[in-house]
Amino acid sequence: MTEIRIAESPEQLSEVAAAFFVETARLSIEEHGTFTVALSGGTTPKRLLRGLVSANLDWGKVFFFFGDERNVPPDHEQSNFRMADEALFQPLNIDKKNIYRWKTEIGIPTEIANDYAYRATSFFHGFPRFDLILLGLGTDGHTASLFPNTKALFEESKIAVDNWVEKLQENRFTLTFPVINNAANTAFLASGTEKAAILKNIIEGAFRPNDPPARSVSPQNGILYWFVDKDAASQLSK
Repeated sequence: MTEIRIAESPEQLSEVAAAFFVETARLSIEEHGTFTVALSGGTTPKRLLRGLVSANLDWGKVFFFFGDERNVPPDHEQSNFRMADEALFQPLNIDKKNIYRWKTEIGIPTEIANDYAYRATSFFHGFPRFDLILLGLGTDGHTASLFPNTKALFEESKIAVDNWVEKLQENRFTLTFPVINNAANTAFLASGTEKAAILKNIIEGAFRPNDPPARSVSPQNGILYWFVDKDAASQLSK
């Protein structure tokens, strides 16, 4: 099941996505006592997180993970954790035990990924099923750190991997498609005219070899949402 919600502006997009986040969190807490979410990096998710600071939620029952991370220290300006920490965790004084970041200070990419997989498995007591995974969309069709022409696209069993991205000449860390597609709710956030062509390709394009990675997001027992603004949706036919 796929649902597309189109906002008039990036600001309205963040408001709508924040309302969805809160609604999903409350339902999850009512159903099983906790809410597990994997966050995304980027400008649009940052607006979303800032909008959540005033939300009326039982934050002690919310557990934060990250869909991907750069190979930088947690206080680095490019760190997804730092962005979330400054935008949400610090303002709400979120308990550190509720935050599962990638421990990039370990220093060895494979060990960083294995450590994250181990901690996620321990938390979920098995293969992770997130209540919500937030995803961004690159103009090349990448999502999380699942980039075109990288080995992580073909991972079928591991939870988290280090992924060498040739065009960036760096390692990234990412959850894999098996985890993403096992979530109860998965939500893409995309804004701006620069995302219009790839958004149309992902949502309306015909399947073919070498599809953009985001096309592989297909929940097996969950719902896929697209939160986009009018500019990003400008090439969609519906």
